[in-house]
Amino acid sequence: MIKKFEDLIQEEDTKLADYAVRHGDHGGRIFEEGNHEYRLPFQRDKDRIIHCQAFRRLEYKTQVFIASIGDNYRNRLTHTLEVSAITRTVALSLGLNTYLAETIALAHDLGHAPFGHAGQDVLQELMLGKGGFEHNKQSLRIVQYLENRYASFPGLNLCRETLMGIMKHGGDYQDSNQLESRQIIGPSLESMITDVCDGIAYNNHDVEDGYESNLLGLKDLKKIQIFDQNYHLVQKKYPQASEKLLVRETIRSMLNAMVTDLVHEIDSRLVENRIVSRESLGEANQKSIRLVGFSESMQESVTELKKYLHEKLYKHPVVLELSNFGKEIIQVLFHYFSDREDELPASYLNRIEQDGKYRVICDYIAGMTDRYAEEIALDKDLIDPFHDI
Repeated sequence: MIKKFEDLIQEEDTKLADYAVRHGDHGGRIFEEGNHEYRLPFQRDKDRIIHCQAFRRLEYKTQVFIASIGDNYRNRLTHTLEVSAITRTVALSLGLNTYLAETIALAHDLGHAPFGHAGQDVLQELMLGKGGFEHNKQSLRIVQYLENRYASFPGLNLCRETLMGIMKHGGDYQDSNQLESRQIIGPSLESMITDVCDGIAYNNHDVEDGYESNLLGLKDLKKIQIFDQNYHLVQKKYPQASEKLLVRETIRSMLNAMVTDLVHEIDSRLVENRIVSRESLGEANQKSIRLVGFSESMQESVTELKKYLHEKLYKHPVVLELSNFGKEIIQVLFHYFSDREDELPASYLNRIEQDGKYRVICDYIAGMTDRYAEEIALDKDLIDPFHDI
């Protein structure tokens, strides 16, 4: 027997803690739609993100290593999936809305430029004085406006609560009609945990990718306290395992330690601050009480690991060379289309009068995959075809 929509809502909401976002409190959609017969609102949002073009393109966008370097390293899509999995674990353990939390996690990098953070940095520079660029705001722009998939409305027409979750990183968001609600209600716990789970994901998988690429060595990694502690634990447990397996088990152990610490610390802060409802959560947000974070000792360990990755991996000459190559491509494309906007695809060219030339060029480049950006730059003779990366 198929469960009716009302029964599904009631059944799922009974599983949630009092401070979670209930399925019935999704806030509706900008463009009115009826409820689906047997799918929950946040479930539909999650599916819409998975089916959109921007999500598929993440497979060919850089995390740390561009796709041509190797097939086994994380890309922006696999990173997103890892964030989603970690977020679901934390949400489930705390009685939060896992559908909403996963949806926010899956959407969090939709607006990321090609070539990783180097791509974002150069687009920010190029858009100074022209409206700016920030990938979290671009994610919101994509789901509200740029995706062209439905005949009845622009974007994905996600629930208002989902839109506010995507706005989790802050900023003014003047162009968003969710701004006032976000300022009054404040971010949901589902939104706040996604931000921290994002860091847990990349701090751990970047260690693995750095080690697998031979840019990070075991001797050096063992200088990091959290890595060394967990390495000794797994070495004692698996004395016959190879070095590579021990490193992988160490990363698994670190990730588990971070997630466990986060769950217990959030639970402790919720109890300490008497968070028993969404209203009390909003009051805590108004007082700038930080409810989501690691314990003091774990935060110190995570900070040390992040600093190590920044210095030893992200600034490694090999990674910097890849980053500079990506920056060069974005720069030449931006300047090329600034001088020849008539060569933009028709779907972008048609928006110049409404959005302005530079915003449209920025949308076009930010939406590119690494390989597509390189192909366009080569086709326009903007970069050396024999450039060796």
